[in-house]
Amino acid sequence: MRTSSAAAALILGLSLATPSALAKPNDQLRISESASAEARAAFANWVENDRIRGQRERCYGIALAGENDCRAGAGTTCAGTSTVNFQGNAWTYAPAGTCAHIVTPAGEASLNELDRNNP
Repeated sequence: MRTSSAAAALILGLSLATPSALAKPNDQLRISESASAEARAAFANWVENDRIRGQRERCYGIALAGENDCRAGAGTTCAGTSTVNFQGNAWTYAPAGTCAHIVTPAGEASLNELDRNNP
């Protein structure tokens, strides 16, 4: 009897679900003074608790090497595959409304891929 890969994974106790928001904030991230009080509170909560409460958005250029949630340029697979700190083509989830205000030592974060620190 043949089993599907999903059935085999269940038998082995493996999960086929894609992990979400694996990456944590790092202590080099800052939020700009121009951010709203709501965005500043969401950012502070994320940094303090390593959790995103409520909605989230993909934020490029904020992850440390190997700590991205997904997308790390050509030739990479997904989560944890960035090779450079603040890699511009690697994203990490951030609380909704905060990405446009996040600042790193390499520059500002973005809702779109950045052309910086790409290997």
